[in-house]
Amino acid sequence: MSQPRLRIAVFGAGSIGCHLGGMLASAAEVTLIGRPAAMAAIEADALTLTGPDGFRRTVGELSVSADPGAAAGADYVLVTVKSADTATAARELAPHLGPGAVVVSFQNGLHNPAVLAAALPAHRVLAGMVPYNVVRTGSAAVHQGSGGSLMLEASRGVEVFAEAARASGLLLELRPDMPAVQAAKLLINLNNAVNALSGLPLREQVGQRAYRRCVARCQGEALAAFRAAGVAPTRLGPVAPGLMPWVLRLPDVLFQRLAGVSLRIDATARSSMWEDLQRGRPTEIDSLQGEVVALAERHGLTAPANARLVALVRAAETAAPGAAPAWTGPALLADLAAAG
Repeated sequence: MSQPRLRIAVFGAGSIGCHLGGMLASAAEVTLIGRPAAMAAIEADALTLTGPDGFRRTVGELSVSADPGAAAGADYVLVTVKSADTATAARELAPHLGPGAVVVSFQNGLHNPAVLAAALPAHRVLAGMVPYNVVRTGSAAVHQGSGGSLMLEASRGVEVFAEAARASGLLLELRPDMPAVQAAKLLINLNNAVNALSGLPLREQVGQRAYRRCVARCQGEALAAFRAAGVAPTRLGPVAPGLMPWVLRLPDVLFQRLAGVSLRIDATARSSMWEDLQRGRPTEIDSLQGEVVALAERHGLTAPANARLVALVRAAETAAPGAAPAWTGPALLADLAAAG
């Protein structure tokens, strides 16, 4: 007798949530829970996933809803809301989760699993990490612009989810060191604000030394704060965390030789923060650069480059969608240097 299919709900089905749910739908029963307009578009047109190397998949075999109650009966609930909405998501999910439901935070930032666990004490909450960029390319279409493996906290019984993920075509690693993974991801995500302010595709922006030097300043401040806090980010790619700022400061030719192959960013990839500004939505700047500023302050340090980027992104949030001026690399670097 065959085992029943795994039931998965994705709460906060934006770009990342639609990508994860859409991929998993080939190996599990999936329900996307998101904004009414977005869910209506997917119901009308079916979800289209695209990605590296010409990947394309049209997904018809999933359910959509705007009601948190649609999470009832799910074996796994993947939370993909913005960090500022995590506590609200937990409150909305709490009445509907079955006794054995496992909640997985596939979110940016360091604290979302703890926020969920505090609000959902009867449920197992696991940390997850999405290493790549996903943006919406249409009302019912999302595009994965770079590669990498999902990471999920190793825990009892989680192999059943891992098997479904791998069967669906997702790369996934089970990790015993998720706090170190999340710290490393935060270092990488400090580029999001720089990309959003540049207005450029990621590959073009990362290819310019002045922008990379902006990110290197942010990462240097973050690494100092992590050291003060006793946090050791793990190595996620070819470069150790402590060497990231040095690599980013290299001249363009040397940088491309050292990191070009490993980047594998397609020409259309953008950061999720850029997408938020284009759509007039609040960004996650407080959970990225803002997290570095707060951590530094708790340990008697300063993080002026990160603090300045928080201010610049907040200013861009107040502009009309897509109307914030784009910063050149030299101008942004000079502004951050003037901050301290």
